[in-house]
Amino acid sequence: MADEARVDKWLWAARIYKTRSIAADACKNGRVTKNGINVKPAHMVKVGDTVSVRKSPVTYSFKILQAIENRVGAKLIPQVYENVTSPDQYELLEMNRIGGFVDRARGTGRPTKKERRSLDAFIGPSFEGFGDWDDDEED
Repeated sequence: MADEARVDKWLWAARIYKTRSIAADACKNGRVTKNGINVKPAHMVKVGDTVSVRKSPVTYSFKILQAIENRVGAKLIPQVYENVTSPDQYELLEMNRIGGFVDRARGTGRPTKKERRSLDAFIGPSFEGFGDWDDDEED
């Protein structure tokens, strides 16, 4: 077993990213840090380093237990790294999951059918037929 591994290979081998090219792109775009410093894909990591990966909106942190460059089975992942992500990051993820459809960025298009149904359920029956009573009184 090697003492060091390339960070992009380690991220792929540890199943944090689906492909090595995606892991390398994340490194190039500044979404991967080692001990708080941005790293390039060829940067070497060793046992005991802390690698942080920003997958919007959460920053996951992993302590390296084994420096591997070959992909391992999912059952062996607990031997490769320890997840040291802070609980507040998971709260941020849950809040984003709950309130995702309300804060639609301008110009991102129409809501999906699922989002529309959730929005209708959120607004509720209290607003349905809101303007109907005005029409009846004018007759």
